[in-house]
Amino acid sequence: MKKPLPAEPVDLGALVAYEDGSVVSNTIHKDAAGTITAFAFDAGEGLSEHTAPFEAFVQIIDGAAEISIAGTAYAVTTGQLLRLPAGIPHGLRAVTRFKMLLVMMKASAQA
Repeated sequence: MKKPLPAEPVDLGALVAYEDGSVVSNTIHKDAAGTITAFAFDAGEGLSEHTAPFEAFVQIIDGAAEISIAGTAYAVTTGQLLRLPAGIPHGLRAVTRFKMLLVMMKASAQA
């Protein structure tokens, strides 16, 4: 894991760079409560359908993707946020090159 982010504004698009024919990731925070990871996908790349035991949120930083959740496809573009419910199958495909920030919440505060 790389060094922690500074306590100042950070350009989200600069957290990870595109590479031809690849999916690139950079975990920028990880602790017992969860992780924050930046991803860059080349056009046509993706992640096959899988499940995660934790709630997650995807914020599209740049470009466009198709994200499927339980068989329903969602077109997401720059600036949009999508919730990935825990335990529900999901996968994604880069419609164009795109970058996203994935926030996975392993723990939550009890009310």
